[in-house]
Amino acid sequence: MKLEFIDIAIVIGYIILSIVIGFWLSKRANKNLQNYFLGGNQLKWYYLGLSNGSGMFDISGTAWTVTIFFVYGLKSVWIPWLWPVWNQIFIMIFMAVWLRRSKVMTGAEWITTRFGSDKGGRLSHIIVVVFAIISAIGFIAYFFVGIGKFAVTIFPWDLSLTIGSVLIISEYVYATILLLLTTLYVIKGGMYSVVATEVMQFFVMTLACVAIAWFAMNNVSVEQINAAVPNGWFDITPSWSTSLDWTGVFDQVNDKISEDGFGMLGALVMMMFFKGIFSSLAGPVPGYDMQRILSTQTPRDAAKMSGLTSLVLYPPRYLMVASLGILGLVFVAPMMKAGGGDLDFEKILPYVINNLLPVGLKGIILAGLLAAFMSTFSAFVNAAPAYIVNDLYKQYINPHASDKKYIRISYIASFGIVIVGIVFGLFSGSINSLTLWITSSLYGGYVVSNVLKWVWWRFNGYGYFWGMIAGLAGSTVKFLFFPDTPDIYIFPIILIMASAGSFLGCYLSAPVDDRTLIEFYKNVRPWGWWNPVYEKARKIYPEITKNEDLARDGINVLVGIVWQMTLITAPVYLVVRHYQGLIISLILFAITSTILKFNWLNKIKDYEKI
Repeated sequence: MKLEFIDIAIVIGYIILSIVIGFWLSKRANKNLQNYFLGGNQLKWYYLGLSNGSGMFDISGTAWTVTIFFVYGLKSVWIPWLWPVWNQIFIMIFMAVWLRRSKVMTGAEWITTRFGSDKGGRLSHIIVVVFAIISAIGFIAYFFVGIGKFAVTIFPWDLSLTIGSVLIISEYVYATILLLLTTLYVIKGGMYSVVATEVMQFFVMTLACVAIAWFAMNNVSVEQINAAVPNGWFDITPSWSTSLDWTGVFDQVNDKISEDGFGMLGALVMMMFFKGIFSSLAGPVPGYDMQRILSTQTPRDAAKMSGLTSLVLYPPRYLMVASLGILGLVFVAPMMKAGGGDLDFEKILPYVINNLLPVGLKGIILAGLLAAFMSTFSAFVNAAPAYIVNDLYKQYINPHASDKKYIRISYIASFGIVIVGIVFGLFSGSINSLTLWITSSLYGGYVVSNVLKWVWWRFNGYGYFWGMIAGLAGSTVKFLFFPDTPDIYIFPIILIMASAGSFLGCYLSAPVDDRTLIEFYKNVRPWGWWNPVYEKARKIYPEITKNEDLARDGINVLVGIVWQMTLITAPVYLVVRHYQGLIISLILFAITSTILKFNWLNKIKDYEKI
């Protein structure tokens, strides 16, 4: 594709600005580890919320979401429940407050406040570090595949090269360059540069989303969309079957539905809801989302930051997804059908940019998508080394080193994680396969231990360790030996394996000592089966109160899920010009926002002084 000078100038100007901001803030980040990884807990919650939303707006995920919108239409809004996207609602309603009250630096450090520092506590600490590193590598591989597919279609230069007898294709060269370039400014500026660049990138992305929506709505009519899709494409109801038959419209799409394993959508939604409850109760995985929570100034700020994340992420993102989707249906699908052969639906996004957008707008969209990639990737590059430096090197290898030494080690850890992630990405050619493995298999192994740690006082470090080991073993077996089986359907088996490991490990060892449990309960105050600890704590702290908010939190979660779905459906209905659906979405948004204002926001409890 030939890029005009103005498009190249916009993209290069954006990249230079990101690097300049990262290096400009490096002096503030390099004071100590608290500044480097958490911004010294001085960053405003609304900056962190914009940063978190920007970090979740990734190019690989956008390409995947455009694909499923193209294929499944309005029903595609349910498929991101695979993550599940509404785990952010659980975090917003109560989990962020619980986490921030701990006053620690990483999720692994947090686990020691729950299980103590004996052998069981140390094992639980180590397994969280291992999980954080494995998941970071998985996500970096996911970014590597996504940005490579995007870049090779967009940029006109062939960067293929041969090293010895090995041919490195252009897709991998582009991905490697962009990953290493982003890594450079992240390791220099730490959390300060990540948040500052992500706030800037959020506005670049939002501009790109609005611009592409304006272009799509002015160039694609409702009649053209109707002619390009099968019956049922506009139906949002998650029926037992997708009820979509592309025969005669675009026959190859039927093969895509069969390959994805999403044909029985009703069953899939039920499985995703079942999995999603457990996954969300487990809390955020040790990664960039947790780092944003721990970076806020207070627990109340952590909750507000998490709420703002959904509010700023979904409307602009789904403006872009729906716009690229309808452009693909009307203009790119005929080209794909005419070309025949093997079709890569994950390249719909770059196809649209490649063939349809005018000069100037193309540069804005490219800059916005690069911003999406760089913001998400930078968040992981900042979060993962915190576990290596703070929880491995500082804890077990060199506990008395200087802050400068720790920060230098973090530089090495960052590059190491990125390189391993690139190698992992070379062996996976599909964004969809990585998405499903991460969401359904890898995270499936995380669930049981991390739900029990919140709600059951008797659960201990040994149970946590063996539950995580069993879950990770199950996800690895699935990845190696059952790669063609849809991951979501393997989730119950992984859940059973992880449950067996958790309960056996717990009951074959002693409980956590009373002092650790009492201090944890005093600080965090979760609801669940904590009454024995509460009774012991009351003897030491007579004024301590029990958390009685389970019912209210449960209602707020259900309301919050509806609230979040309206943020997704409203922009989609707007782009496809289904105004009845848009009006219903806006009415539901107003109602749920009002309920959350009075039943959640006004009742957030900050630190409780004992």
